[in-house]
Amino acid sequence: MRQTEEASLRHRRPRIFAALLAGIGLVLVTGGSRLLMLGGSLYYLVAGLAFMLSGALLWRGRRLGSLVYAGILLGTIVWALWEVGFAAWALLPRLVAPLVIGLWFLTPWLNRGLDARRPSPGKFFARHPASSGALAVTIAVGIGALLHAATTPPVDPILQAGTTNTIASGAPYAVDEASARGDWPHYGNDQGGSRFSPLEQINRSNVEKLQVAWTYRTGLPEDLLGGFEDTPLKVGRLLYLAAVNNDVIALDADSGEEVWRFEVNLGKGAPFLAMRGVAYYKQPETSGPCAERILINTQDARLIAVDARTGTLCQGFGSNGQVSLLTGMGDVTPGYYYVTSAPTIVRGRVVLGGWVVDNQYWGEPSGVVRAFDAVTGRLSWAWDMGRPERHGEPPPGDSYTHSTPNAWAPFSADENLGLVYVPTGNATPDFYGGQRRPFDEAYASAVVAIDALTGEVRWKFQAVHHDLWDYDTASQPTLVDIPTASGVQHALIQPTKQGEIFLLNRETGAPLADVRELSTPQGSLVPGERLSPTQPFSIGMPSFRGPDLREQDMWGVTPLDQLWCRITFKETRYDGPYTPPGLTRSIQYPGPAGGFDWGSISVDLDHHLLIANHSRFAFHIRLLARDEADRLGVKPWRGYGDPDYFGEGAQAIIGAQAHTPVANMVGAFVSPLGTPCQRPPWGYLSAVDLTTHRLVWSRPLGTARDVGPFGIPTMLPIEIGTPSMGGPLTTRGGLTFIAAAQDRYFRAYDSTTGKRLWQVRLPAGGNATPMTYTSPAGRQFVVIAVGGSSIFGTKRGDYVIAYALPE
Repeated sequence: MRQTEEASLRHRRPRIFAALLAGIGLVLVTGGSRLLMLGGSLYYLVAGLAFMLSGALLWRGRRLGSLVYAGILLGTIVWALWEVGFAAWALLPRLVAPLVIGLWFLTPWLNRGLDARRPSPGKFFARHPASSGALAVTIAVGIGALLHAATTPPVDPILQAGTTNTIASGAPYAVDEASARGDWPHYGNDQGGSRFSPLEQINRSNVEKLQVAWTYRTGLPEDLLGGFEDTPLKVGRLLYLAAVNNDVIALDADSGEEVWRFEVNLGKGAPFLAMRGVAYYKQPETSGPCAERILINTQDARLIAVDARTGTLCQGFGSNGQVSLLTGMGDVTPGYYYVTSAPTIVRGRVVLGGWVVDNQYWGEPSGVVRAFDAVTGRLSWAWDMGRPERHGEPPPGDSYTHSTPNAWAPFSADENLGLVYVPTGNATPDFYGGQRRPFDEAYASAVVAIDALTGEVRWKFQAVHHDLWDYDTASQPTLVDIPTASGVQHALIQPTKQGEIFLLNRETGAPLADVRELSTPQGSLVPGERLSPTQPFSIGMPSFRGPDLREQDMWGVTPLDQLWCRITFKETRYDGPYTPPGLTRSIQYPGPAGGFDWGSISVDLDHHLLIANHSRFAFHIRLLARDEADRLGVKPWRGYGDPDYFGEGAQAIIGAQAHTPVANMVGAFVSPLGTPCQRPPWGYLSAVDLTTHRLVWSRPLGTARDVGPFGIPTMLPIEIGTPSMGGPLTTRGGLTFIAAAQDRYFRAYDSTTGKRLWQVRLPAGGNATPMTYTSPAGRQFVVIAVGGSSIFGTKRGDYVIAYALPE
């Protein structure tokens, strides 16, 4: 009886495995047939048939099933290497699962039930060389291919083109007085947003000794979406920051202890909170209360000034220390307008734009840019592109022009030239432009130089024509002086969501590196819409948009979800950069998160080295005809308190785009497991020599530690390169500090080589840009806001953490 039960069990074991193989084969045959009909790879159909044949043989107890599987596996290895070479991330989903299945074929658990013969211990390979031996050799070849790929440096045809190993050298850059004494007085340290510090107490030789010096917690408001994106300022003995709820906080620069806190007491505001910093202003030749002040723009649309020493309201500023930013805006639904980035101070003016809710309806609040007197709070000028001749407030009953391109990203300024540089977004709504006016078309998705005293436009450079992709100019323009054989170039660097870097003359807006208008995909896909026949591409600088996507670039954790991504890719319209959105699903790459986003770049001013973190992450988009949107019940967000701002969730956000012919549905291009459909890396940190315009180094940024299928962290410290949100800090100590990635690490890299020199685990997502300063006691600190992001999917927190060398 026992022998009969054991024989029955041995017989069932291969049948269980056979059924699994047949099931996988059926999925591959079904999906492979569909892929072949779409003009895709033949492999999946052939592999599926072979899986089913192997399963059928195993079901009958035939060891020939192992030999058939060896043939499948060998063909898979050859096919994979033919498609993607030794690209490690591309090989993994093609080979790992088949190799694991192959190893299962070699187990005694399976083989004891085959051919009704039980092999003697130690004689298995001797008795079955044709099946198990061949399979073992094939598995060894596959594992060898993976190991070779893992040790082969990746080749990116765009990033690797025109690289250089030389770094420009010269005398240390002469920074301003505040930076020289160890302060960080502006959002980007200097008015030009270089994010460069001349401090070098922390340097390449000792950065590995960094440790937590102090931690401050701001308090995290409950049930609020958004993220703690603040970059603190440091002036004198105090560090200034804005909490997620806009409270302004001053900390002792040595100890991190709270000195004062101004409670803003937010009213009805935005659907999610994002506040990137405050501004500092010192009134010339003045002392006493509010001679030094902190200015903050709030998420319920106020501009507030408080005394930098005490945190009390500056009574002479506006009305009781506050100015309403809703003046002249007309009827604004609470939450539809506020300012996300820190104010910009230039020539005694506080200059700011505003964020407007995306894609709700044509006629949303104006994107007007305004300047206020930093002492009195009075309006100095307004740039309303719909009425360029009018620089004051609208008359009673009128308002600034609705639905103009807004300017939500950080601004920059040149005090000597008297210019403020404004990066603009596209006109509302993002994905339909049939109703845009000539001034919308002229200034959308551009960088505009405005006279800081009058509000007159001096020049503009447009990064996208007739933007239908939400390609706002999201990064702060960075101002640098570059030495050349013909003299110093007074340059402006403008990164874009498209992955382009435009190098411009900041006095005139003329390109300093070749920019060409190239043809882009055409085809009127929506009634009343049009397309620009060309778009500007920065030919003279390295491109960071990534190679055009192909079927073989589709990725997955397993061959099955990779097959799903291949089918979806072939079913979806994609014609390369600027594929137009339409009533059928299309792929947008890079997606509307970039490329480059608000984290911007940093510059090693001593070596003229641009440091940039950038993402490569595709999105899908489909426009919904108005009658379809009406059937689905799609309506504009109702304002503060309405929980339906994100429509159907972060992977498929619906924008009503009311008062236009179409709504939109947009989301990340991911598999059913929630992993990106394109192969890694999805995020990089790179360096460009600004004197030669060549790439110096590039490396993936971020590990798989905190990401994975269904949002479950894999816990694997593998450098996969994740999308990033936040920016870098570069110092004279030869270091670049950055968090930003989806894993919770803060890192330091050698700015000239890209070698990682230090990293530390954070208690939440580090989706902010770090800063550094010297305290009154002479100690250098590196500080980062650690608050995560509900939009980006990283752990939320309310930490401000300072790192320093041991005392």
